[in-house]
Amino acid sequence: MNSSLYDVIGTVTMPRMVRIRQKFDTHEITDLEEAVRRELLKPDIISTIRPGMEIAITAGSRGIASHRRILKTVVDLVKEKGAHPFVVPAMGSHGGATAQGQLEILEGFGITPDFLGCPILSSMETVQVGTSPEGHPVHIDKHACEADGIIVINKVKPHTAFRGPHESGLMKMMTIGLGKQYGASLCHQAGFKHMGRLVPMFAHVILKNCNILFGLAIVENAYSRTYLIEAAPAYDIPGTDARLLTLARQLMPRILFDDIAVLVIDEIGKNFSGDGQDPNVSSRFATPYASGDFSIQKVCVLDISEKSHGIMIGAGCADTCTRRLVDKANLEASYVNAITSTVFDCVRLPMILKDDYYAIAACIRTCNEVDRDNIRMVRIPNTLEIGEILISESMMEDARKNPRIEVLSEPELMKFDGEGNLVRGG
Repeated sequence: MNSSLYDVIGTVTMPRMVRIRQKFDTHEITDLEEAVRRELLKPDIISTIRPGMEIAITAGSRGIASHRRILKTVVDLVKEKGAHPFVVPAMGSHGGATAQGQLEILEGFGITPDFLGCPILSSMETVQVGTSPEGHPVHIDKHACEADGIIVINKVKPHTAFRGPHESGLMKMMTIGLGKQYGASLCHQAGFKHMGRLVPMFAHVILKNCNILFGLAIVENAYSRTYLIEAAPAYDIPGTDARLLTLARQLMPRILFDDIAVLVIDEIGKNFSGDGQDPNVSSRFATPYASGDFSIQKVCVLDISEKSHGIMIGAGCADTCTRRLVDKANLEASYVNAITSTVFDCVRLPMILKDDYYAIAACIRTCNEVDRDNIRMVRIPNTLEIGEILISESMMEDARKNPRIEVLSEPELMKFDGEGNLVRGG
């Protein structure tokens, strides 16, 4: 008689887990409205806004701390100057590459016309605004192109799939975000090997041929709180973007342990990372053009965030996942994103197990050259929020030796419900 899959996985020793706090730079801006206004009121910034202008303001799909409040403050100030703002979803192919899907992403963040006090004009239609020095057509959102001016807002951070002087930030927001699905695909066609060159190349064409008023760059600390807000006039967007990338890399969160055998991620999602799970945290890079200095034997993902709207990018970089995750996945919308980026690894399906217990157990069961009864395991809510995480009891000695780690609890067994799924907080 053949054994079933779950007989083969068998019963494993689930470690007792300890809640810890990882200590990173805690500086954050507490008065966001004042910080945004201070930056926008700089003479070379505020002078670009004139009465009667129709001004497009970008809103991306990345999880940005207090995104809606920052956007609202910009909208209010533009209106105070007598101009007429509107917001454009600037998110490449996200939202299934549909106008409605992109609106829904913003609504999920609480970014609505009623809250902002201005229209949101969502369309996938683009206009060619120029040609790169290498002959690529460069496109941006039609509504933004027809405006009297464009304000570019984005978080600056290391990218998940390539390295260069400009990664995720203002330059990429112009090239990929404002490019919508079609413009993004034009830049991605050469592959991530060339993105470090092409993103700024396309952005310089946009800066030359479009009325970009200024950029507003956001840098977050390791706790996903706003660390810095800086406005840059159009001519200084490239320099500001590159400089702040260096700062963002220094502030980037990471798991402060070596020799991790199993990483359990409660949720993946586009609101956490362009890759669903940030490989700078999980060690699972989808391309060879970005890498880290650590590795984790097995990675398990349990669910998709509600704000990801079924986009299961990131599941393919894991070793196991749950049936629950797959049931929530919008495969076609996920595939649109993968086709636009030309990278399929993120949307491949890992081993699908019926519940959380077996998704985790399969990872423990298959780790090599480790003591499986004392497994070194880390559990995180997602790859964006890793200030407080859970570690297995076997890692306690390392934790106590590290001054950047505070132990918050005694070891406790993980709690599973009757269906084999983790009890949140358990």
